[in-house]
Amino acid sequence: MPSLTVKLYSIFFKLHKRYQLHNLTLQAQTQSSSFVITSRPDGGVVPSNPSFFDGVATKDLHLDPYSGLALRIFLPGTVVDSSLNDGHVYKGYSPLTTGKNIGYKKLPVMLQFHGGGFVSGSCDSVANDAFCRRIAKLCDVIVIAVGYRLGPESRYPSSFEDGFKVLNWLKKQANLAKLGNGKKERHVFDGFGLSMVEPWLAAHGDPSRCVLLGASCGANIADYVARKAVETGNLLDPVKVVAQVLMYPFFMGSVPTSSEIKLSNSYFYDKPMCIQAWKLLLPEDEFNLDHPAANPLIPGRGPPLKYMPPTLTVVAEHDWMRDRAIAYSEQLRKVNVDAPHLDYKDTVHEFATLELLLQTPQALACAEDIAIWVKKYISIRGHEFSY
Repeated sequence: MPSLTVKLYSIFFKLHKRYQLHNLTLQAQTQSSSFVITSRPDGGVVPSNPSFFDGVATKDLHLDPYSGLALRIFLPGTVVDSSLNDGHVYKGYSPLTTGKNIGYKKLPVMLQFHGGGFVSGSCDSVANDAFCRRIAKLCDVIVIAVGYRLGPESRYPSSFEDGFKVLNWLKKQANLAKLGNGKKERHVFDGFGLSMVEPWLAAHGDPSRCVLLGASCGANIADYVARKAVETGNLLDPVKVVAQVLMYPFFMGSVPTSSEIKLSNSYFYDKPMCIQAWKLLLPEDEFNLDHPAANPLIPGRGPPLKYMPPTLTVVAEHDWMRDRAIAYSEQLRKVNVDAPHLDYKDTVHEFATLELLLQTPQALACAEDIAIWVKKYISIRGHEFSY
């Protein structure tokens, strides 16, 4: 069973969430949605730090002033010499020297989508910043945390479209970087002068090894982006989604599973709260627990599962949404997709990403397990340096 601290914190967390959902429901009923929100953190936020603090440098980007779509990039210190890896403000394009080789180390890129029931959370929250730093170091990847639009100000499919928009932005960045003709000190703009190449990604990002990772509702977004990537195919070149990680996805459906019945009043996120969150995301005339965004098990949800990328699913013992996530994983395995699921004992929904639980043994083990699995699909093919 979860510890007494977790149980007590869960009580206060639920009270806060119910109050928040109640206020957002009233807001949705009385106010027009003429503005957007991409950050509604449950705790504090962490400013970006372009120096290599604790082995990772971070920077914030704002992609779209109209939608508010924001990113935080996490760059591991392995891309530079150790002499620059502690407190050095990194502007990009600092060659890494390894023996006789001098070049720019290329790392896989991971798009990360935070949780929060589609109505809260932030890519720069204390918890999300700490989790992304941990994953960036363990996997040795560039993590791009996505600050997508939140409900009820922005209804479905806004947050899902934001996820795919970042994948297309990554493609554009890769193509802009090629315009430098190898001279990475140049500032390269697109044909209309609207977008400048991002130096960290240009120097060190390898979009042909792209991984998607989502926690809770972020897992739903990650799965949507993976499906869109499959449908788009070669039009995304050079971006290739090689794997995805779904951490305790926010799946549900009209026909309850065994866990949805037995654990409906479970820790942190009970079923009535989650249904209310879905009501704040989906347009009123579209609300349905079997909506394609909510239920991965409904028939006719394209593309065919056999084309999906390898998918690791993480579930918690005391999470009422666990059974549907496991069932989705089983469907993928039936069509020969590498889709294991990891089940963690004595854990709750968001056990590896909530601020209070980040240092628990289960959270640490989960991050390490994710890194071991992800590395199977991001291993270097050919030379890891570009010149």
